Amino acid sequence: MQPTNSNPLETGVVVSPHPLATEAGRAVLARGGNAIEAAVAVAAALAVVMPHFCGLGGDAVWLVCDREGRRRCFLGIGQAAAGVTVPTHAIPTRGPSSMLTSACAVDSWGHALAFSAANWAGRESFADLMSPAIELADGGYTPSASQDFWLDFRAQEHPAWPGFAAIFDHRSDAGLLRQPELAASLRCLADDGYRSFYEGALSEAIADGLAKTGSPLNAVDLAATRTREVDPLALDYRGTLLLAPPPPTQGCSTLAIMGILSRFDLAETAPATAARMHLLVEATKQAFLNRSSIGDPDFRAETTDPAAAMLEADSLDAGARKIDPASAMPWPHPANSADTVFFAVADAAGRCASVLQSTYFDWGSGITVPGTGILWQNRGAAFSTEPGHPNCLAPGKRPFYTLNPGIAIRDGAPFLLYGTQGADGQPQTLSVLLTSLIDDSMAPQAALAQSRFLLGRTFSDSRDSLKIEGSLRTEEVDALSALRHEVAVLPALSPIFGQAGVIRLSSDGTVEGAHDPRGDGCAADVSLSPDQNR
Repeated sequence: MQPTNSNPLETGVVVSPHPLATEAGRAVLARGGNAIEAAVAVAAALAVVMPHFCGLGGDAVWLVCDREGRRRCFLGIGQAAAGVTVPTHAIPTRGPSSMLTSACAVDSWGHALAFSAANWAGRESFADLMSPAIELADGGYTPSASQDFWLDFRAQEHPAWPGFAAIFDHRSDAGLLRQPELAASLRCLADDGYRSFYEGALSEAIADGLAKTGSPLNAVDLAATRTREVDPLALDYRGTLLLAPPPPTQGCSTLAIMGILSRFDLAETAPATAARMHLLVEATKQAFLNRSSIGDPDFRAETTDPAAAMLEADSLDAGARKIDPASAMPWPHPANSADTVFFAVADAAGRCASVLQSTYFDWGSGITVPGTGILWQNRGAAFSTEPGHPNCLAPGKRPFYTLNPGIAIRDGAPFLLYGTQGADGQPQTLSVLLTSLIDDSMAPQAALAQSRFLLGRTFSDSRDSLKIEGSLRTEEVDALSALRHEVAVLPALSPIFGQAGVIRLSSDGTVEGAHDPRGDGCAADVSLSPDQNR
C-alpha cells in the first residue's frame, strides 16, 4: 500500500504516480509555492520519469479551485493538423500516421501559471519549476516497475517503432536512464519560456523533426496550439458538488454515472460486494450508451449540447429505471485503450489542482521526434473516420478525450481531488472511489484499496467481459456470474486497473492524500510556516 498523509491545516499535500515527481512538488510547497506551481513541477518531472505514460509530446487536462469560489478547467488538448486528410481506413495506433495532433501539455503548464499569478499570487518562475525535471533527464533516474512492466508488455512490438530504442541509448551500467536530448529541450523551455515549444527555437527543431518522421504536423500547427479555459461541468451528488471537464472529454460520462447512482440508496449495498459492483457496472453501461455523441464542441453541427442532455434529470432518471437489479444488460460495445498519469496538489490555503497528463497509449506513437528527445502522442488514433460522426477527424479539430480529473466541493470549499489512469476505465474506477469516499466515508487509502472492475476489452483480454480484480471474494465473483455478467478474474493490484490518486480536505482542518497501491506513486506532505501561506 502506498503511504497516506494526514496533516493539519497548515500542511500541503502532493500525490503523484512517481516519488521523484512527488518530491519535486513537495519542494515547491516547502518554499511557499502554491498548488498550481507545485503541480507544474510535478508535471515536468513526470514527463521525464514516466515516458511510457506522458511527456512533452502529449496533452493535459486541469481542474483548479479554491475557497473563494474560483472553479476553472484548462483543456490542454492539441488539435489535428491543418493539412490532415481523413483516411478511408482506420487510423493506425502507432507510427507517423497516428501523430496527427499537436501537443498541448507544455502550453497548459504556462496557462496554469498565468492563472496562478493573476489569482493566487504565484511568484515561481517557469525556469525554477523546470529545474527538477532537467536534473532528472540530465543525471538519470532508475526506471520504475511501471515503466519496466509496459516496456516488457510491448516487447514484441516496440522493435518496429522507428527511433524508439534511442530512448534507452543512455542507460548506465548502474541502471540509471539518462535522456540528454530531452534535457536539452527542457533547458530550452527554461531559458526561452514555455511558448518556445510552439513559436521559438525549440519549435523549429520540433517542426523539423516531425517532418522527418512523416507526421503532417508543421510549424503553423504548433503556433496555433492553445489551452482552452472553460467552466467545469457540475453535478450534485448527495450534497457534494462534483466537478468534471466538459467535452471533448468524457467528464460528462463520470458525472452521468454518479447521477444515475444518486437515484439508488447505496446504504443497501456494502462495498466490495456483488450487489454494489453490479449497480456500478450497470450505471456505467447506461452512461456509456450516450458517449458516442461527444466530440469537439467547436465542430458540433446540432444545437443540442450532448453533455447537458446526458446530465438532465429526465435522462438520469431513465438510466436508473433501465437498471435491472437481478440481471446484467448485455454489453457488445467496443472499448478504448489509453494510459495517462494523475496527480494532484492541495496547498495550505486550500487551493487545489487536479490534473491528468497523457500521450494516449503507453509509449504514445512510439516515435521520438528526432533531435529533441520528445516522444510524441498517438492521439490521432482517437478520432473516428466515419463521415458525420461527432468525433470524425477534421483539420484543426480536437479528438474525443478520456482524461477527466475531478474535484468535489462540499459546503463551498474543496473536499476531494481525484483521478485515475485508464481510458474507458477512468469513470468506472471513479465510481468505485467516489461511492467509497462519499457514501461509505472511507479514507483515501482504504478507497484506493477497494476491488475494482473494468468493463470491456483490455490490453490482455479482447473479450467484452467484466474484468474483476482478484481481491474480490470468490462468493461475490460467483454472485456476479449469477447476475449474468461474463466475468473474467484478473490478478489483484494489476496495472490493468489503473493508477488513481485522492486528496481529501476535511472540515476539521486535516488533509489526507494517497496514491494507488497498483503503481509506484506516493503522497507527500509539507508543513508550512504562517508566512509561507499565500
